[in-house]
Amino acid sequence: MRRLLAISTLYPNSSAPRFGTFVARSMEALAARGDWHVTLINPLGIPPIAFGKYRKLAEVASEGNKANSGAEMEKGVEVHRPTFPLIPRFGARHNPQLIARAILKLAKKLHQQQPFDLVDAQFFYPDGPAAAIVAAELGLPLSIKARGSDISYWGGVGFAARQMLEAARAARGLVAVSRALAGDMAALGMECEKITVNYTGLDRDRFRPLDHPTIRKRLADELGLPLGGLEPLLVTVGALTPRKGQDLVISSLPNLPEARLLVVGKGEDRNRLENLARNLGVAGRVHFLGSVDHDVLPIILSAADAMVLPSSNEGLANAWVEALACGTPLVICDAGGARELVTGPDAGLIVDRSVDGVTGGIRQILANPIPTEAVTAMAERFSWAANAAQLADYYESLVRG
Repeated sequence: MRRLLAISTLYPNSSAPRFGTFVARSMEALAARGDWHVTLINPLGIPPIAFGKYRKLAEVASEGNKANSGAEMEKGVEVHRPTFPLIPRFGARHNPQLIARAILKLAKKLHQQQPFDLVDAQFFYPDGPAAAIVAAELGLPLSIKARGSDISYWGGVGFAARQMLEAARAARGLVAVSRALAGDMAALGMECEKITVNYTGLDRDRFRPLDHPTIRKRLADELGLPLGGLEPLLVTVGALTPRKGQDLVISSLPNLPEARLLVVGKGEDRNRLENLARNLGVAGRVHFLGSVDHDVLPIILSAADAMVLPSSNEGLANAWVEALACGTPLVICDAGGARELVTGPDAGLIVDRSVDGVTGGIRQILANPIPTEAVTAMAERFSWAANAAQLADYYESLVRG
């Protein structure tokens, strides 16, 4: 059995159970194959004074240190959660070095107990440069995965881009979640020959059409929403940040007088979006649900007429794939791997990133409903088993050199 040491600041914990679930599902699927043992180090950044969400993170770290020396088996993955000193907003330049310093002793100890074959970073910044330091110290090959905002955002920040390019040069292989993202990585200066595309997976047992006639009533009861059975129902799923474009969806509602919008996700943009809804006179038709349980999300997606997410940049959003698997067509913009997913009209529409573009796309979907079976077929190629199988082959190729 091969042994992987994965490093990821994106990973669920008891304080943030929905944070980085796509990383967890991928690592769990790889571990379930039986040919790779997966050890994952999930560094938790804790400020000198742990306030707000950081207080909960500090509690998670403290609990982990009390249990089995910080190691936990989570669905087949051996997870460690050491802490590193974090200066929110201002310490980003130094985070890779601080992470490496905090985890190197643990990585060496684990490697001495049972040697690893490969070091892997699951996000390009700060994880990639930190993993490069660890891989060099252990004398192991390195892989780094790009997911979207790590390239589109951090690639535009000078100090981060320099560290990312240095780590990419040290890596034996690089991974992108879409062909479009691979192109962005190459444009940043990374070697094309090193880049492998590894599409996201999908939990097919959970994300499937739930097209029972009473599904909207069930959703209304579950979430306490004033849903009827006939009005158009839209959903947008993603972190509440300007790049996701929820403001464009809300701004479309005055031109869609009967439509109701469910906003799934949390983030820094919530107050601005709530104010926008009030100012446009549509607050009664916009429902902010925050983070929802993964068992509730398929109900929301299945009940909706369209999933609208006009992002300015993406890798290949898991929410896009999950919506299609539930039979819900997309209204999205030409960002990242959008054209690799919307390969035909049954998947929905790619529209201009404007209020008029979003409004027109929604109107077109509502006026011409796509059969559920046709929509779900567009997600047929995605599964976590397929994701893990490709990843295992890719990792093996790096180990063999």
